[in-house]
Amino acid sequence: MMDGILEISAVFSSTRHARRAALMPYFTLGYPTYEESLSILISIAQSGADLIELGIPFSDPLADGPTIQSSSQAALVHEMTVHRCLELVTELRRRDVSQPLLLMGYYNLALSYGIERFAKDAATAGASGLIIPDLPPEEGGRLEAACRGHSLALVYLLAPTSPVERIELVAAHSTGFIYLVSLAGVTGARETLAQGISEFIARVRSVASLPLAVGFGISTPEQAAEIGRQADGVIVGSALIDVVSRSNDPAQAARRFINQLSQALFLTSNPKI
Repeated sequence: MMDGILEISAVFSSTRHARRAALMPYFTLGYPTYEESLSILISIAQSGADLIELGIPFSDPLADGPTIQSSSQAALVHEMTVHRCLELVTELRRRDVSQPLLLMGYYNLALSYGIERFAKDAATAGASGLIIPDLPPEEGGRLEAACRGHSLALVYLLAPTSPVERIELVAAHSTGFIYLVSLAGVTGARETLAQGISEFIARVRSVASLPLAVGFGISTPEQAAEIGRQADGVIVGSALIDVVSRSNDPAQAARRFINQLSQALFLTSNPKI
């Protein structure tokens, strides 16, 4: 079993050496169906993704906007349980997807499944880490211990409104990287980037030594490039799902879009990393 934290660290070290930000697409497991999501994710892996965030469908996804909520609901209709999500991760590894895979799910899913069992089964399936958007570090002790026991990263989130004390706490507890939410609100593609994002990144970087990946609202290669000049990682989810949803060939549409994002970051030098 690989050490997820070391896998993630190696990716950020490689992209830092190349003086570019890492690309981490988000996609909902089981959307629109199990088989189609498998095909889409393989296309994503082959098109320039450095890490991949895998969304576990949930009935009440508080941090997600309409696009991801809709994809999650569609996956749930097709009975995409936590167990089937882990089966899909196993299948991705069997199909030679080698990038770090981070499972994004709400804490109630882990509690219902069993904290220790969830960490163990996620690691066995081939996950490199977990992103739990509704878990504050003050309440993360049990999951942190389980993740340590199974060599999984546990990524915490920061919002633009986070005070310095919160930044210091998350920097002390997060492993792999820190997820910066670019705006106060839910996920979703937007025409413009949130104001103040540069100051937010700089504020966290002055405190934290971990890589900083920015998500929420990044929709175009141009926006990805703008964030890529400042952050260590760029996360794109809703825009990818929108592209897939509109296409008669979802896997090919995903391939083209991820390639465009990857090229934008490849051509964008980041002087801060």
